[in-house]
Amino acid sequence: MKTLEEIFERFNGLKVMVIGDVMVDSYVWGRVTRISPEAPVPVVGAKSREARLGGAANVALNLKELGVDPILCSVIGDDLEASSFLTLLEKSGIRSEGIMKSPFRITTIKHRIIAGNQQLLRVDQETEKNLDKNEREKFLEQLRGLMDGLDAIIFEDYDKGVLSKYLVQSIISIAEEKGIFTAVDPKRKNFFTYENVDLFKPNLKELGDALGLSIDGGDSSQLMSSVHKLRERMDHGATLLTLSEHGVFIDWGGESKKLKAHKREIADVSGAGDTVISIATAAMALKLPMDFCADLSNLGGGLVCEHPGVVPINKIHLFEEARKSMAVKDYGLEG
Repeated sequence: MKTLEEIFERFNGLKVMVIGDVMVDSYVWGRVTRISPEAPVPVVGAKSREARLGGAANVALNLKELGVDPILCSVIGDDLEASSFLTLLEKSGIRSEGIMKSPFRITTIKHRIIAGNQQLLRVDQETEKNLDKNEREKFLEQLRGLMDGLDAIIFEDYDKGVLSKYLVQSIISIAEEKGIFTAVDPKRKNFFTYENVDLFKPNLKELGDALGLSIDGGDSSQLMSSVHKLRERMDHGATLLTLSEHGVFIDWGGESKKLKAHKREIADVSGAGDTVISIATAAMALKLPMDFCADLSNLGGGLVCEHPGVVPINKIHLFEEARKSMAVKDYGLEG
């Protein structure tokens, strides 16, 4: 039996590799002052600017906030934005030995213009081309050298080209040999590539698009049918399906359950999926009950939505909210 305090303390002993597409989330905060005379668009008077870690880097940041030791692995450009990214990484205390630079790529940056709490515009600077063969082999060799002592690997796929079928299946094969837990937050291009992964975490739209279905997130029978169709297409362990305002749906070991969303004042849903996969993977790496892992990650995803922009989970806040709202005895844990 374990208490909530013991579980949160044990997060500190985990080592998790995050592989995927990293980016810089850039924000300009201001207020609308007038309509432009040049075009019928608002003019925003900029008050402040901020850059944050995004994509797979935000997953690593969530893990870091939980107390986990994250190893972030990705390929970025050899450009000015790469320097900005590495500076943010250093300030966050996340190691950079898993980051490879390529002169043939650009570093992804998403520029957001925000007035009050309303996002008015986003401009993306990115590439979606796959790594070439030489880059892929060099990156795979780099990953092999960093895999000793891992408790889990998270694939964080944003369709920007770092992850490919060959790379994913190579890493999953190595992880199986080493007994390392694997999880994925998939996107469309490689959706059915993650055969034999231990945890598959799509959102409702991603699953519907991949299966060619329109799925009602409030209908448990539709959710179950869709997850079963997913299993017919791809062999994997547990499914954790995020449903936005409907909560989450989990399917594992012949069991399934729908968990309602925790009521929150929603400011911004950006980055919530990163928080969910981080918490779920850390909890499952500790071999905790699957429904507990889903409930805790569902709670964490709701908490980060209370803040504008992409932000990581706060461990103390998560613990306090879990203690108030989760009946841990229902999962066979001590209160």
